[in-house]
Amino acid sequence: TTAGGRTRLQPALKTHRPAVVIIALGANDGLRGLAIGQMQSNLETMIEAAQKTGARVLLAGMRLPPNYGPYAEQFHTAYSDISRRKKIALLPFLLEPVASRPELFLPDNLHPTAAAQPLILEHVWAALAPLLK
Repeated sequence: TTAGGRTRLQPALKTHRPAVVIIALGANDGLRGLAIGQMQSNLETMIEAAQKTGARVLLAGMRLPPNYGPYAEQFHTAYSDISRRKKIALLPFLLEPVASRPELFLPDNLHPTAAAQPLILEHVWAALAPLLK
């Protein structure tokens, strides 16, 4: 969850002092119906903490199933809104290359299989590489 990430990030930043931080959280918040504002606040707190250390940030967005109704669209646009406000890089949908391929998901239909990882890696790398220059 974004709350868990917010709690764990500060000590990790102090210990590891990363040049780049990838934040790929929020899916579980969305599946639980957490208020969008609370998720945004948690993500923004993490982004600000990373930026204070001088790290560049990549925010990886997620999508919810369409049966979540209007909440699903509000959830998805929250990532681009945050990216614009905080002036950070955005990967709009982390699972884009595998989302329409059910054979690349575990039986829960939420988590990608090992076979999906190379496709996700290539997708993330395209957004991450510019931050490493």
